Amino acid sequence: MRVMAGLFSGVESETPYGGQAVSWEPLGSAWLRLGARRRREKSEVGGVRAVETVTAEARSDARLTAGRVLRFGGGDWRIVSGETVGGRAILNLERTR
Repeated sequence: MRVMAGLFSGVESETPYGGQAVSWEPLGSAWLRLGARRRREKSEVGGVRAVETVTAEARSDARLTAGRVLRFGGGDWRIVSGETVGGRAILNLERTR
């Protein structure tokens, strides 16, 4: 399945009260070919949370780096890791539910 995704980069700034705020700046878009979605649970100090993961393939693009966000299908997917193979970017994405 192929989907069009928006690509966003987080920009941190300090609030007037000394806190941190993150705003998301659009960088463009990318066509993705998605693999099968997998769901697992991660144990954390505050309890257990569900995490969805998916592998995506896109045309090689220097903007597709770890830490950025791809928005598609009504959700935000964080790029966890990626590699370029033969002009294609293979990305590992995850989102928390």
